[in-house]
Amino acid sequence: FFFPPAVAAVTAQVQQEPSLETTENNGINISCSHPKIQGNDRIQWYRQLPGRGPELLALTAKGSKEVPEIAGHLWVSADRHSSALWLGRPRRGDAAVYYCALGD
Repeated sequence: FFFPPAVAAVTAQVQQEPSLETTENNGINISCSHPKIQGNDRIQWYRQLPGRGPELLALTAKGSKEVPEIAGHLWVSADRHSSALWLGRPRRGDAAVYYCALGD
């Protein structure tokens, strides 16, 4: 199934692939680059299902963490300039816009 184009922050501080696709139960990695991250910025990952508002999936200042809502994992590079959201067993209901953002 298809993951629609990802939405980057209005300030263009993050960059993502325009789109990704996978098949059901075939894990997928959604990456985000944020080279201008500031010291107090937190890395935020959201998803927006069709017809619904954005939903916060994960938030971290640094380090990686599990994301049980999507049977996934959030990875953050040591320098915090990039992150990636791993969806371990995506289902059709997980098809959505996934995007990252920076904020304090």
